[in-house]
Amino acid sequence: MGREKLVLIGNGMAGINCIEEILKNQPDKFEITVFGSEPHFNYNRILLSTVLQGATKVEDITINGRGWYDENNIQLFTSEAVTKVELDKKVVITEHNRKVAYDKLIFATGSVPFVLPIPGTDKEGVINFRTIEDCQKMIELSKKHKKAAVIGGGLLGLEAARGLLNLGMEVDVVHIAPFLMERQLDETAAKMLQSELEGQGMNFLLEKVTEEIIGESRVEGLRFNDGTILEADVVIMAVGVRPNVQMAKDSGIETNRAIVVNDFLQTNVPNIYAVGECVEHRGMVYGLVKPLYEQGRVLAKHICELETDGYAGSTLSTQLKISGVDVFSVGDFIGDETTKSITQHDQVAGNYKKVVLKDDKIIGAVLFGDTKAGKRLLDIINKQKVITDDEKTFILQPSDPNIFQVASMEQSDLICNCNGVTKGAIIEACQLQGLNSLDEIKNCTKASSACGGCKPLVTDLLAYIQSEEFDEVIEKEVLCSCTTLSDEEIVAQMQLRNLKSVNEVMDKLGWMNKQGCSTCVPALQYYLGMIYPEYEVKQESLFINERMNATLQSDGSFSITPQMYGGLTNSEELRKIADVVDQYQIPQVAVTSEQRVTLMGIKEKDLESIWSELDLPLSSTYGHTVQNIKTCIGETVCTCEKDQALHLAMELEKKTDYLSTPYRVKMGVSACMHNGAGSTTKDIGVIQFERGWEIYVGGSSGRNVRPGQLLCVAETKLEAYEIIIGFIQYYRETAKYAERSWEWIDRVNLLHVREVLFDSELRQQLMARLEHDTTQHKRVLAKNV
Repeated sequence: MGREKLVLIGNGMAGINCIEEILKNQPDKFEITVFGSEPHFNYNRILLSTVLQGATKVEDITINGRGWYDENNIQLFTSEAVTKVELDKKVVITEHNRKVAYDKLIFATGSVPFVLPIPGTDKEGVINFRTIEDCQKMIELSKKHKKAAVIGGGLLGLEAARGLLNLGMEVDVVHIAPFLMERQLDETAAKMLQSELEGQGMNFLLEKVTEEIIGESRVEGLRFNDGTILEADVVIMAVGVRPNVQMAKDSGIETNRAIVVNDFLQTNVPNIYAVGECVEHRGMVYGLVKPLYEQGRVLAKHICELETDGYAGSTLSTQLKISGVDVFSVGDFIGDETTKSITQHDQVAGNYKKVVLKDDKIIGAVLFGDTKAGKRLLDIINKQKVITDDEKTFILQPSDPNIFQVASMEQSDLICNCNGVTKGAIIEACQLQGLNSLDEIKNCTKASSACGGCKPLVTDLLAYIQSEEFDEVIEKEVLCSCTTLSDEEIVAQMQLRNLKSVNEVMDKLGWMNKQGCSTCVPALQYYLGMIYPEYEVKQESLFINERMNATLQSDGSFSITPQMYGGLTNSEELRKIADVVDQYQIPQVAVTSEQRVTLMGIKEKDLESIWSELDLPLSSTYGHTVQNIKTCIGETVCTCEKDQALHLAMELEKKTDYLSTPYRVKMGVSACMHNGAGSTTKDIGVIQFERGWEIYVGGSSGRNVRPGQLLCVAETKLEAYEIIIGFIQYYRETAKYAERSWEWIDRVNLLHVREVLFDSELRQQLMARLEHDTTQHKRVLAKNV
């Protein structure tokens, strides 16, 4: 079957980043065609201001050159805009009347500059600030003219003004609001910014409404609605952008402010997606890099038919890129009557910090001058952490220039929010690949390659790594000595390359020991089983099906354990067991700690007959599975009602019978506070009490006893059942092979596990996947009868 045809409309940052993610997930799935209205390859539009300011050159902001398109077999058409999509024929038509068919189509048409509806916008000398061509026009005009007016005192306008100053022009910034950057700053920070920029040479005209651009054929100035006039040779229009959606709308795709999409970036038309500034998601339109890249990652997974939770929106942050001025803002930095704020204003040092809290959680902040705490604040907001007094002190105290700010950051903290690059990822890249410069880090990890706001932090981290103070080491954790790959890398390659056997994995992924070892072989078998539930594994024990199971013992004999769900049995079952023991002279019969009867010392020749005569479901405790659940049947000290607890145990056992897990899972269900089943020292433990069910996880009753942590209190037996089944499946899907439950919880964090399981939709999805895996596994076992 041939590859699907994927067409991308738009050669900008959001669209091409999405294509990069698709190529990571399924490099051979699509035949890709890209249309771009500009004559350039994919470049970083956000860094145009640095080109204008003279800090970089045009070639320095190119993200993907011709070689990248060729290497990935992408057909690129530059200077050619798509003008129409024929939905019924699944064809796009360009301004050159080129027709290209698609199976999947992605709109990444971005935004277009908003032009004020006033007379004179068509005069020579009026420029928008959006493209490389706009940037080049401004540079050329600065050689002939000296007075520039920038309409718009937002982020883009101020960056353009700084660039024009660097080009030697006199610059007036005209703004309709009473203070600058009113969407990103509060009034205090805005006034400090204005004072700083005035010191650099900018002049500001605030609360001015432009009525007309005056002049004959070219610009001579601006007239305001109060009758005053400003002389200017060049006018830069920087009053904002609008999503570029007209072509999509004309083609019949649903639009509002932008192209309307769901959580998987799907439009209302099947097989058509949208990403970036042209998208409206849950009523929001985003114009910053981080959310656009987050959208692209979700879209890429969905279009490649990989599991994804969908896009849920983004926390916005802003960092001003003007030389000598440090400004940062994030979230709701204004607040209301339900919030409280912590403010620090040092007029002498020129620093201002405001942190807004609600229910002891930070929901927004604005920083001016000393912005080094910005990344930490963004991480705290994203993780919804309850802020401690120590963290408040850390954020508000002045940064010591002699101390590396990054030294106090966790290795899991993000350095580059746009591309999701952590401190640990950069350290690992530097240590394993010998990176020694900012450009090397950018090329390897993509940190600082998008908006550039994290460049100072990346530089600080590199200096820290190269200093004598640095003592952090990240050693790559590989599966075993047979390979140089980690568990995560192996699983990703299994999925990307459709590897379906142990031998195929070892061959394609360059195993040094082609036979594998006792560590990697069972791990690969487990991962294959999780990816492909129909995968058949030959076990060392004699494992026939759920009704016929025996485990090989060291002396060559076998043992079998009749299944007694919840530890309950009856006279008929016991009579069958007793008869079989007598007839086949089985030498050993024992009651296990899990309240089951095990028959040991069985001869291989008698197995078939014993299975037939017992005619009972048999239990398997071999290998990494969910073990039989220990219950508290009712010792003399306790007379509490036990039916509900026993029923819960039976339901859980029946649902998890023969279910493979990363490591064996022990469970206990206690009917009351006496905890007769030892539930607090099990991987999963339940204690029934008058108001519901306490659920504990991550316990261990081995030599070093480890108490379980309280996961939650379920109000009903059904809720307890769903939480436990969801927990087991999430552990199966995200733990490494042989990683015990408590190790997994320590790694992923119990709060994260709670967030997943408390989301009813996610919990139902986990339960459905466990049901699917169990059904597939039983089908495989039935084939072996």
